[in-house]
Amino acid sequence: MMDKAIFNGLGRRKTSVARVYIVSGNGKLTINDKIFASAEEYFKDRVRARHAFEPLVVTNNDGKLDVFVRVEGGGLSGQAGAVRLALARALIKMDMSFKPVLKSHGMLSRDPRMVERKKYGLRKARRAPQYSKR
Repeated sequence: MMDKAIFNGLGRRKTSVARVYIVSGNGKLTINDKIFASAEEYFKDRVRARHAFEPLVVTNNDGKLDVFVRVEGGGLSGQAGAVRLALARALIKMDMSFKPVLKSHGMLSRDPRMVERKKYGLRKARRAPQYSKR
C-alpha cells in the first residue's frame, strides 16, 4: 500500500449512489463534506451504520483509514447499502488480498432489487381497488 494514495469505489442500492474515497489515516469520517465522530450520527441508527461500514471491520481496517463519502438519492437504508458496496470496492483497489474475505461475506454483489412501478387502474404497483359486488 502506497502512503497517502487515494482509492475510490462506487456503489449503488435502490436509487442511492455512493462514492467513497479512502486514504491511510486515523479513522476520520467525512460524509457529504461534514465531519462525523461516528457513522451513527449520519445514519441515525446503529444497525444501518454498522451495515454501511462492515467492510472495514471485516478487513480489520476500522480506525486505520480516513473515509470520505459522497452519497445521494434514496433513503438512509439504500444509502447504507450503497456505501457498503462502494467501500468494499475501494478496499479491493487498495489491496487485492481483501477480495476473498469480502466476497465470502457477500459485500461485492450489487443488490438488484428496485421499486416496482405503479400500474394504471391500481392503487399501488399491485394493490387493486376494493371489489364491490353491487
